Amino acid sequence: MFIVLIGIVSLFADMTYEGARSITGPFLATLGASATVVGIVAGLGELLGNALRLVSGWVADKTQKYWTITFTGYFINLLAVPLLALAGSWQIAAVLMILERTGKAIRKPARDAMLSNATSSVGHGKGFGVHEALDQVGAVSGPLIVSVVFFFSKDYHHSFATLFIPALLALSVLTVARINFPNTRVLEVPDQTKKAIASKRFYWFYLIALSLIGAGFADYSLIAYHFDKSGQVMAEWIPVMYAVAMGVDALAALLLGKLFDKFGIRILIFSTIISLLFAPLVFQGNLYTAIAGMICWGVGMGAQESIVSAVLASILPAGKRATGFGVFYAVFGVAWFLGSALMGWLYDISITWLILFSMTIQLAAIPFFIKLTTLKMKMQ
Repeated sequence: MFIVLIGIVSLFADMTYEGARSITGPFLATLGASATVVGIVAGLGELLGNALRLVSGWVADKTQKYWTITFTGYFINLLAVPLLALAGSWQIAAVLMILERTGKAIRKPARDAMLSNATSSVGHGKGFGVHEALDQVGAVSGPLIVSVVFFFSKDYHHSFATLFIPALLALSVLTVARINFPNTRVLEVPDQTKKAIASKRFYWFYLIALSLIGAGFADYSLIAYHFDKSGQVMAEWIPVMYAVAMGVDALAALLLGKLFDKFGIRILIFSTIISLLFAPLVFQGNLYTAIAGMICWGVGMGAQESIVSAVLASILPAGKRATGFGVFYAVFGVAWFLGSALMGWLYDISITWLILFSMTIQLAAIPFFIKLTTLKMKMQ
């Protein structure tokens, strides 16, 4: 029940901020931002947001105030989005975009730590996969809602204002979850806790591998900017493309989560090979290759949001999970920022070099996944 409730919270939350992210690229462009600015803003939001998770995760484990931290993060995360309706310059919009990422950073380690307590009884892969699937129902519907509003209004500000409704719904369901499950530690299955693998070597190899993936994974703000600038996708359909990717994300999360419980971390090798193909398909070609590219991009997102969390939940001891999640996301965020900023810069110089960089650096993660598979087998 807890997994479902938090999944519904994520559904409305994603409806809010993923709906916004589907148009932030072209929105910034209308306010005078360049591709470099879009890449830096997107990357900086991830950098600051993920770096803050290092602190919020440690504070959550130290104080045990998981719910307080989760509520604070969701409040900032969600209310920054409709405020974009008031932004009159790309600088103000950038601040709000970064603030939204900051709110997510505050609540994510604490929330994921609570989720890991509940997923221990059903399998971490399955549990996080179900959560991600519900999450992506919102990620699909949010961009579609934004697309419809923009189609009739031709105004990005109206689209952002509409997202105030799902933001309030998310906070309401979160309150219900808090009332019904004040202490999620009681949901932990003791036998699963004993099987947690405490290996710093495994953890850091895993972090390096995922950081390489993050560095080469283009933020949708840059992709949307490209669609708008190149004319590859009509403006009204840019949010729909994001919805397609989020739908794939949901299905991939369910499938990959179950496969992870059965086959382990080597499933990430498979998902990486598919996801790295997004770059040439999205940044070169036509509408049809763009759709194919967004499908590959969605598979990569599904893996990041389900398997990544499931692996961390399975290797971190219960009392240190929020801290472990926080450290992981902080380093991952630095890699995402550097990659996003570089890809934004490369876009202004040469799309071919952007594609080569994205594919090469993601491909470099595969040897680490092979090594991790060997380490996991030795540790069991």
